[in-house]
Amino acid sequence: MFVRQMHYLVALAREKHFGRAAQACHVTQPTLSAGIRKLEQELGVPIVVRGHRFLGFTAEGERVLGWARQIAADYESLRQEKVETSGQITGTLRVGAIPAATAAAPALLAPFRLRHAEVKVQMLTLSSAAIQRGLDEMELDAGITYLENEPLNRVRRLPLYREHYVFITRPDEPLARRRSLRWAEAAAQPLCLLTPDMQNRRIIDQVMGAAGIASTPAIETNSFMGVWSFVRRGPWNSIVPEASFRGLGEAADLVALPLVDPVHVQPIGLVLSERDPLSPVAGALLKMAQSFGREGSIENIFK
Repeated sequence: MFVRQMHYLVALAREKHFGRAAQACHVTQPTLSAGIRKLEQELGVPIVVRGHRFLGFTAEGERVLGWARQIAADYESLRQEKVETSGQITGTLRVGAIPAATAAAPALLAPFRLRHAEVKVQMLTLSSAAIQRGLDEMELDAGITYLENEPLNRVRRLPLYREHYVFITRPDEPLARRRSLRWAEAAAQPLCLLTPDMQNRRIIDQVMGAAGIASTPAIETNSFMGVWSFVRRGPWNSIVPEASFRGLGEAADLVALPLVDPVHVQPIGLVLSERDPLSPVAGALLKMAQSFGREGSIENIFK
């Protein structure tokens, strides 16, 4: 019952709603509420702020929640490890990937799933801040994100590939005949860029700022799908990671030109919690990523 109560708390923190938390735990709402009340009685502290709806956790409850997340994660790791002794791992691998890496991430996650057929892979598109929070709160097993620009804390890192930037436009535009484009030339065009809350946009702004160029896009969107849509409709262009263009936007109606002066690269890698031991699914993912590196192909698989 104790472990189940820990799962109740974790679900309530995630869903912020008693009914949805109960549904996620496959129990009735009265059962979940009773389990939490029993835990409060056993520990002798109030955990949840009482009201007609979920209002948050008490100060004591926040501390209990931290332990609950660790206990729930350790229990799941123990369960996976028990199965692993039979020669296979099971469970769910939860990976957060920044938008710029979602097109490249399957190069690692697809072979992982093929090798571990009993593991369900769940990839979520998240900001780098959300990936940090997911690792800290043990809601994620791993992340694929930038390693240097705004590095994460309390994580182990493994470089995967280097992000290059391209200017995308339509093939009927005069610039489409160029072999490359300078950043200053790209900035002078009508642009559609990601919104400033996206780290990819902040990197582009930093590159332009270091070159003395102002970043003044005509249109901003928080998704690459939005970028592709606006560029295809015109008259807007964009600056995007090459991996995103190859994976999501490459088509006969779009052209990508390498950006030079300067040529900027940004390392992207796999990040996992510093917790030891890692969960079996996280450890297996790390082992696979390391094997790509030993084979000298980790850069090429993401191109």
